Amino acid sequence: MSVDLFSLEGKVAIVTGACGLLGVQHCEALAAAGAMVVAADLDEAAAMAVAGRLDGGRRHGASRDGASHLGVGLDVTSVASLESARRRILDNHGRIDVLVNNAAINDMFENPLLAGQQSMFEHYPLELWDRSWKVNVSGVFLCSQVLGGVMAERGSGSIINIASTYGIVAPDQSIYKNEAGEQTFFKSPAYPVTKSAVIGFTKFLAAYWGNKGVRVNALSPGGVENQQEAFFRENYSKKTLLGRMAAPSDYKGAIVFLASEASAYMTGANLVVDGGWTTI
Repeated sequence: MSVDLFSLEGKVAIVTGACGLLGVQHCEALAAAGAMVVAADLDEAAAMAVAGRLDGGRRHGASRDGASHLGVGLDVTSVASLESARRRILDNHGRIDVLVNNAAINDMFENPLLAGQQSMFEHYPLELWDRSWKVNVSGVFLCSQVLGGVMAERGSGSIINIASTYGIVAPDQSIYKNEAGEQTFFKSPAYPVTKSAVIGFTKFLAAYWGNKGVRVNALSPGGVENQQEAFFRENYSKKTLLGRMAAPSDYKGAIVFLASEASAYMTGANLVVDGGWTTI
């Protein structure tokens, strides 16, 4: 197999939520494979900084000015914001080849002393449910419609929707118990349900745009180690076949695979990269 199958030279790849823990990794992977990366995030200054780092410190405006990568401010829930970003991307790069729908909300509870109560299904606020649905599902819908539509019109492209193992299996609430057996919090319902919806939407869009040459796949990552408490890292690791949480860089290969011609005959699929979490 030729390594050229994994090349993204000359391709323009958009990553939403580009400044997050995995968003930065996705940007780095696509850039390393040769893509011109559009780092898109609510925080435009941070997105521009990510693009600047990919460029090795060069200017991070239009590719015409010597930079390969671009940072843009983007609200995935706003059609106007998406249309503005689309105009800027097409003005600067002239095309869109890859869209990574990575932006998402994963509930965080500000007061750890109250998290156990607030995260219980019986007490979970409708406001948080609606907010997650708007970003995690409607955001993927709108980005695919406004940005992915450019690829459908041209007749080629790859959309990668970031789902989760929790879109496949229900959360194991026991891993959130500390050494004393206390339930520190519950994995709330919004994230698993919205990520399941992302997988369903992936299948819909793959079928809908299959005749347009646009491939649509999901990537379901497992939990990523990010300075969580020791008891949680231990509990989580015990449930994986590889005995550890993922490193942030563990998904780089999967992103490049799904974006490139290496996965040319793959659409409507959900690529699970979870260290064996969902195997047993």
